Amino acid sequence: MLQQLTFVVSGADAESHHSIESALTKSGRAILLKAGLNSAQVRSEILRLRPAAAIIVLSDVPDIELAVIRELSSSCPETMLIGAAVNASPDLILNSLRSGASEFLRLPILAEEFETVLDHAEEYAARQSTMPHKRGRVIAVFSNKGGCGTSFIAANLAVALGAPTVLMDLNLQAGDLGFFFQAEPKFSIANLIENQTRMDDELLGALLTRYSPNLSLLPAPSDVDAALDVRAEHVVAAIELLRNGHDYVVLDLAHTFDEITLAALDHADEILLVMTLDIMTVRNAQRVLSTLDRLDYPRERVRAIVNRWSKSDLDVGQAQIERVFGKHAVTLVPSDYRAVVNSINLGQPLVESRKSAPVAVAIKRLAAAVVAASNDSHGIGVGAAAHVTSVPRDASFMLVPADGALGKAARVNGQHADHAVGVAPRTWKGRISSMLRTG
Repeated sequence: MLQQLTFVVSGADAESHHSIESALTKSGRAILLKAGLNSAQVRSEILRLRPAAAIIVLSDVPDIELAVIRELSSSCPETMLIGAAVNASPDLILNSLRSGASEFLRLPILAEEFETVLDHAEEYAARQSTMPHKRGRVIAVFSNKGGCGTSFIAANLAVALGAPTVLMDLNLQAGDLGFFFQAEPKFSIANLIENQTRMDDELLGALLTRYSPNLSLLPAPSDVDAALDVRAEHVVAAIELLRNGHDYVVLDLAHTFDEITLAALDHADEILLVMTLDIMTVRNAQRVLSTLDRLDYPRERVRAIVNRWSKSDLDVGQAQIERVFGKHAVTLVPSDYRAVVNSINLGQPLVESRKSAPVAVAIKRLAAAVVAASNDSHGIGVGAAAHVTSVPRDASFMLVPADGALGKAARVNGQHADHAVGVAPRTWKGRISSMLRTG
């Protein structure tokens, strides 16, 4: 027999919930991770926890639950979906299976039928364990101070990775990534959210703006009202959907610790903290690092990007940066105002238009470090960035762009190690509440 199966149960009333939980416990073959979720929660929780199986209890008007099953069958194929209902009609069972459920469980539970469902769940999990599942790395590019060049770094990094990548603009109120590529995208993250329940590869490809064979863009909404409708759970679902079909998802974040930024950081494999070497920005970076510590993000996930660096900054900034980041990896991107501004004005990423420029070389080395960390952690595709000559893995402050791979964070199936089986992890809501309580 396989190791114990992990389950998520959604939509159950108190009686059904107790019945399913009791049956799972008595079986000795399964562990319940989450239960009692409503339809709005189940999508993001299943995408986050990646259980072996999910039981979705259908209501009297099951359209919403069936839509969730349809979406999850494509976005989370490694989870076996099980429809369930009290006094289910043949039509309801058939509609559940047509929507993408692999099994149907009649309620109240019949012991023999439930054991058969568990047998099938074990067989499903065994098949999935032998199949390679592509789960791309999420790279969050963040600064809590505007004007540091966050979007420029994110855009050029996404190009330099040289592997199937989506660049996602989560600066919802002031997103402008299209300018960096001389592109006018027709669709945004708002359109992706609107169509999540009927998403497939063809529709996803149509909603993304293709820049090159390896890079697609998902911009922020151009309409302010549409941006206000985007919620943290929408962003989580979008990130998980995109990472399942791409090697990398690069996130260009807003400059505040709002709910959407925290949700994105929760799902990021690496956080690139962009800064410049002026006193205020260094102080702000120190505050950001302190906040990330309080939010329990592993230090190994954070890399400092010192943008617009010049040798004249060294005497002023090196000691402060070392005090802030200790022996953490620090990448220096040299200052070249004219080259950077020209590339933005022309809508041509600098790593393509001037490949040998010092700024472009530094960002390519940063991309190589990201690829190296990716290979260490997951062994996923090696992009063109991996062909850039690397330097030794020295996490200390370096006077050339650091190329060392980040240490592998303690994560299980893309989550923090504290997201252990049977323990409810702290999501972004819990993190905000914790910060408010502690000041």
